Amino acid sequence: MDTSLKIIGYVQSDFKKRSDTPRQGDEGGIVATLRIEEEFSDAMDGLKVGMEIVLLTWLHEADRNYLKVHPRGNESIPMRGVFSTRSPDRPNPIGMHPVTITHIEGQTIKVTPLEAINGTPLLDIKNA
Repeated sequence: MDTSLKIIGYVQSDFKKRSDTPRQGDEGGIVATLRIEEEFSDAMDGLKVGMEIVLLTWLHEADRNYLKVHPRGNESIPMRGVFSTRSPDRPNPIGMHPVTITHIEGQTIKVTPLEAINGTPLLDIKNA
């Protein structure tokens, strides 16, 4: 069984630090650019402006040692297991981002609203 992941591209974003981003895209996400690696360009066939998609990313700045967190970082809320939260800090920090395509040119896709930081590896794109 092959469990390796392939990075299909990277996020280009004005968000440079994790602390600058909103918790979710619909809470202040921005227009960001996806740069798709050339070897995966055929996989873009069928993507269209206006299409709602889900991005799967590797949250490369996440702490993979957390098993419990205070939801949304609010310490007044009791700690819960990360599997019952959207915390980026988890054993496998895979991000899930519902976005809409606003522009496609070559291997570049613009999407909104995205809260990922610049340089975030892109694992997959799925039709919403």
